[in-house]
Amino acid sequence: MAQASTDQASTDQIWAWLDEVPDPEIPVISVVDLGIVRGVEWEGDTLTIAVTPTYSGCPATSMIAMDIETALHAQGIARVAIKTQITPPWTSDWLSPKGRAKLESYDIAPPRAAGGPERCPRCQSTAVERISQFGSTPCKAQWRCTDCLEPFDYFKCI
Repeated sequence: MAQASTDQASTDQIWAWLDEVPDPEIPVISVVDLGIVRGVEWEGDTLTIAVTPTYSGCPATSMIAMDIETALHAQGIARVAIKTQITPPWTSDWLSPKGRAKLESYDIAPPRAAGGPERCPRCQSTAVERISQFGSTPCKAQWRCTDCLEPFDYFKCI
């Protein structure tokens, strides 16, 4: 591996820039908070970004790669290589605490291992029921609060 030259952005700076790239399906959360950016490495004058899709058939994978490249080009990085890394597979455990909080503020219940949302993201009631295992995207399910009667998305635990 080649050493980064002194005029290359630091990996910390690159992570900060990537933290500004929104997920195209859930724009309130960044690709970093989603946990899909797995590595940042200079290889000579090329910046390689390792990305793990949330699942192998994710329709947003190419859009995410394009958005990452566009954001880094805007910061003056001329050569960007996106490497799709499928092992280990993405898990909802990789969501950052900040990302989980952002999901809830966007009225999407964050994933949890106990099999469903802990509470309604709108009114915070624990009286919730599943409407459908299928939601607006493959990684979400539809739930409803039986107190405020509002439906909401639940980010599935994967």
